[in-house]
Order: sequence, then C-alpha cells, then structure tokens
Amino acid sequence: MLAEIITIGDEILIGQIIDSNSAWMAVELNKIGVKVKQITSVSDDAEHIKEALREAEKRANIILITGGLGPTKDDITKKTLAEFYKSGGMVLHQPTLDKVASIFAKYNAPVTDLNKLQAMVPDNCEVILNENGTAPCMLFRNEDRIIVSMPGVPFEMMALMQDKILPLIKATYNLPSIYHKTILTAGIGESFLAEKIAHIEDSLPAYIKLAYLPKLGIVRLRLSTVTGITPETQQEVAHFAKLIKNEIEDFWVADEDIPLEKAILNLMDTHKLTLSVAESCTGGYLSHLLTQHSGSSSVFLGGGIVYANALKVKQLGVSSQTLDTYGAVSEETVTAMANGAIKNFNSDYAIAISGIAGPDGGTAEKPVGTVWIAVAHQQQTIAKKFTFSNKRLQNIERSAIAALNLLLRLLKQHQA
Repeated sequence: MLAEIITIGDEILIGQIIDSNSAWMAVELNKIGVKVKQITSVSDDAEHIKEALREAEKRANIILITGGLGPTKDDITKKTLAEFYKSGGMVLHQPTLDKVASIFAKYNAPVTDLNKLQAMVPDNCEVILNENGTAPCMLFRNEDRIIVSMPGVPFEMMALMQDKILPLIKATYNLPSIYHKTILTAGIGESFLAEKIAHIEDSLPAYIKLAYLPKLGIVRLRLSTVTGITPETQQEVAHFAKLIKNEIEDFWVADEDIPLEKAILNLMDTHKLTLSVAESCTGGYLSHLLTQHSGSSSVFLGGGIVYANALKVKQLGVSSQTLDTYGAVSEETVTAMANGAIKNFNSDYAIAISGIAGPDGGTAEKPVGTVWIAVAHQQQTIAKKFTFSNKRLQNIERSAIAALNLLLRLLKQHQA
C-alpha cells in the first residue's frame, strides 16, 4: 500500500519553518505497513496544489495533505480541493463552528467572519472534527483512494492521525503485518557498529531486514519482518536481537526506540538514583532534554545555569583561584562544578558542562568548539575534553549528548 504526503505553504519553501510533519507521518505510516512513495511541498498556489494532486493520484492509494486551512486569504486548500474534486459548493459544518466558538469563548474573544469561514467545507467531503483546533479535517474518496486534508499545526495533525486517520487507513485497506524490534546503542559510530555485527547481519534470513538509523550520539538498530506477526517470527527476531545485544554489550542502551536521555532516566529510576546538572555553554539544553519526559522528576532533581564565572563561584563553590589559573573551560573547573552540584542538590550523580559554543570567543589554546564535561558520583568524578565544530547550536546539542554518554558510561561501570 502506497501513500504520498503533500505539505502546503510558502513558509516551507522559503525555509521559514521545517517540515517536521512529513517525517512524523512517514514513521507512523511505516508502522502499519504503508510505504510512503513521495513527499512533496508546494506553495500556496491553487494550480501547484492541483498539479501535485494529479501526480499523487497516479502513484498512491493514500494522499495525506497538511497546511493551508487557516482563516486568512492565503489559506486556499479548502477552495482548491473543492474545485479539484468537483464540489457542488461550500456548506457550513455546524460542529466545527461550535468548536471554534467554544475555543474563542475561553478567551472571551468574539468569533469573527474570518473565523466562521473555517467552518465552511466542500459539500462532498466527510468532515473529521479537529478536537484540538479550529480547522476541520476533510476526507475525500476517489475510487479506491482516500485523500485527507489536515491542519499544518503539528500537535493538531498528530492527534488527528493517531485518533482518526490511522485507524481509518487500517479499516479501509488490507495492510501487511510488520514487526519491528529496536536496539538503541550509544558511544559507537555506525561504521564500527556494522563491522562488529557483520557476521550476524550476514546470517539473517531474507525476510528479516536490519536497518541502521544513526542520530546525533546514538545509532538505532531496527530488525523488521513483513511476513506477519506470529509467535514464531517474534521469537526469531528476538533471537537475532539477543545475538546483536551480546556482541555490542558495551554500547547497548535499551531494547526499545526511545531517546538516549529517556533510557538513562529509566535506568536511574530502576536503581533509585538521582541526578543534577550544572550547565554553562549549553544554557539549559540538557535540562530541557531531561524534563521533556513525564516522570523525570523521580530522577532529575534540578540544577543551575551558571553562565557567568561569578555564579560558578557563588552557586557551585568553584574557587576563584581555579578559574583564574585554569579558566572556565577546563578539567579543573568542570570537576569543581560537578562536585559542587552534587553537594548543593544532594544528588547521586551530577553533570557539569563548560565550553566555547561559538562562533566567537575562541583562542589558539581553546578554539571554538572546545568543551569540557564532567560527571560526578559521590565517590568518583570523570572528566573529558571534546572538540566540536564552529557552529553554535550544533555544539550545544553535541555537548548535551556527549554529557549523557559520559553519564551512561559511569552508570554502567557502577552497575557492572
């Protein structure tokens, strides 16, 4: 079964926003056995949208559209779909209007004529109520194809997909059963990982596929089979997953597709361990990664953003002499920061990060991208120097992931 995704909006084509919707939808479609044939982004132009639809209908059974459903004049998706699928006209969808009114009532705001237009839909579509916003989701059917138009707001689209669209697709089409088993690894590059498990990969039967899915600081290994989900196939996939895990034990993190920080939170929660942080060049990014997961408070106690040297002294007890002698970006300083965090926050472990994120501020001795990271335990502290790029945001992200990997290494030592 083939699908095509069409995203509508000038803001995508000029790079004002990143199309994260398509990537998310492709992942969810793959889970239910639907292959995405093509992803197309088009401008807010009726003829461009119609051309994309004509081409998509040649290739796919399922066409998913996002964007262009707002109340302003440049939001032309509804009108274009009405023309393309030969609607008899636009009609009022009262449940959508009621939803718009209820949302505006919460803010004591009047419903304008422009807002009321959002409740107008082509008379030949099936309306799927958007529980999280004002723009309706519209379903068109054309022979054996279904065409779904959704709002471009990510959380609205995701809720519609999970609650309504994916169940609709599964009920409409006879889809193959796909079974995935994911192994999360960290601290090893993709090529080195492939070399270590080459003999296992070579022994896989034809109906079991192994995919390498690298991301910053981690590599996910995904074993998949499309022969149907039976106890036998699950056991066989589990057998090869165990072989791989045994081969890469030092780099194994989890047996599920979760972020690195979530895997670490789970590990620490299992052993009733707590964590605090002292962030300088990352400016709270590491704390953000940790706190985006529900239940993280059972592990993550808190921390400090100690950007200025004065705060390193005042909040963490780093001595002025250490800073004057070695500088803020040094093994001695991050070690003192990590130990100060453990003392201040009474945590079992602490992470400290100090570096030169750039693009300015580097020296010949400490160029942009130089980062020192320390991880402290009540009886042990380890520190490591990293040299990243001259790109600020990348350096912040890489520093946080490197810190998590260093923490994981120390945790594994203590659990061994």
